Amino acid sequence: MKLYDLLEDNAGTELGNIEISSLTDDTRKVTDGSLFVCVKGAKFDGHTAAAEMLAKGAAAVVCEHDLGLGERQIITDNSRRLYGRLCAAWFGHPERKLKMIGVTGTNGKTTTTNVIKHILMSAGHKTGLVGTIQNEIGNEVLHTDNTTPMAYDFMELLDKMVKAGCEYVVMEVSSFGLVQERIGCSHFGTAVFTNLTQDHLDYHKDMEEYYQAKKLLFGMCDRAMINVDDEYGRRLYEEIMEEKYTFSIKKAASFYADGIKIKSTGSSFWFCTGGKSHLVKTRMPGAFNVSNITAAIAACLAEGLPIEQIIEAVGEYNGVKGRCEVIPTGRDFTVICDYAHTPDAIENILRSVREYTEGRLVCLFGCGGDRDAAKRPKMAAAAAKYADRLIVTSDNPRSEDPEAIIRDILVGLEGTDVPYDVVTDRREAIYHALKTAEKGDIVVLAGKGHEDYQILAGGKHIHFDEREVVADGLKLL
Repeated sequence: MKLYDLLEDNAGTELGNIEISSLTDDTRKVTDGSLFVCVKGAKFDGHTAAAEMLAKGAAAVVCEHDLGLGERQIITDNSRRLYGRLCAAWFGHPERKLKMIGVTGTNGKTTTTNVIKHILMSAGHKTGLVGTIQNEIGNEVLHTDNTTPMAYDFMELLDKMVKAGCEYVVMEVSSFGLVQERIGCSHFGTAVFTNLTQDHLDYHKDMEEYYQAKKLLFGMCDRAMINVDDEYGRRLYEEIMEEKYTFSIKKAASFYADGIKIKSTGSSFWFCTGGKSHLVKTRMPGAFNVSNITAAIAACLAEGLPIEQIIEAVGEYNGVKGRCEVIPTGRDFTVICDYAHTPDAIENILRSVREYTEGRLVCLFGCGGDRDAAKRPKMAAAAAKYADRLIVTSDNPRSEDPEAIIRDILVGLEGTDVPYDVVTDRREAIYHALKTAEKGDIVVLAGKGHEDYQILAGGKHIHFDEREVVADGLKLL
């Protein structure tokens, strides 16, 4: 691609209209004719390697200040932002060829995006999905490493979706993806805000910075669907100028759920909007899922789908792996696997399951290492609100000592009277939960959800699928 075509007037150059063979911000991928973009990260600043990349064969470098490299440097005020736009141009702007729906928030993104995708696919619209569990092109499943892929990978993925005939893409838009400019100049027809609770404060310095990161999505959309049951949602609604609508499961709103009935096998409610009510039945239990489904229905209505078709698709959907997923046991107790890994998420899942628990509600959970340590005691306190018994264990300890993480967690149980056991090894903890489960009990395995691995010291990944662990544990009973 010619350099002028790639830059699209987003930056000036004296280099001339040379041919660019490849585009990258990764020093390992530079070859003859590459355009290398100097991005400053947490551990490495690409500017320090600019001269080396030119020596390696790069045609030019993009940088944020004069590096003394003459006409072979292209100076911009924000190389991350320009890189996202360059990636879009490199692939012919696939983001302009797709109808984009974005969902952001701390909890509920995965479920909401998956429900929206299912509704669109059921209506005959081939749809791509960008998310935490996996990426999808129609029915094709692709591996993902990040909730929001890096800029080049993201545009490459959208390009594949366009070439595969997708009409829509539904994506989880993370705070990382927004502040790091990973989505380039993407524009969303509909953007959904689910909620905001404590998470990622190891990256964002405080909740205000976290909120401002999420808010960025709502400056790049045509219309916003905002959860006004959440305090940050109410604030967001007041602050943005875009076309905006509210949704709720607690009060009247642009779109709201009424007459909610929750069972272990699913839920039912009346979806209300414009003075009309429509009965919705879903196989997904939990009040939080009612909120997610309400958001998904609202988003699909905004895209012009008929309500009858939407409700039929919702009724056929079985749910998302690792989100309030019932693991078959064949016993007189129930095991539920859920990704809840924040204080709010664990409170939501336990509050919901509490409503249909006949025996004891047992919660097994841990906290990840090398992540926001401040939420560890808050996770424990949240779990203690609704559980009859806790089993505190390990999650993804990474480089931290699992027992040190557990000590942080236990601080949150001081002053509570909920009984708990500490079993550091997560496999043994699950076996312990199964051995001590009684008739009518519900055991919630919180934190891993869809993950089929554990991350140990040195970044080592080991296979760990809680469905398999439960099956193995049941054989020992």
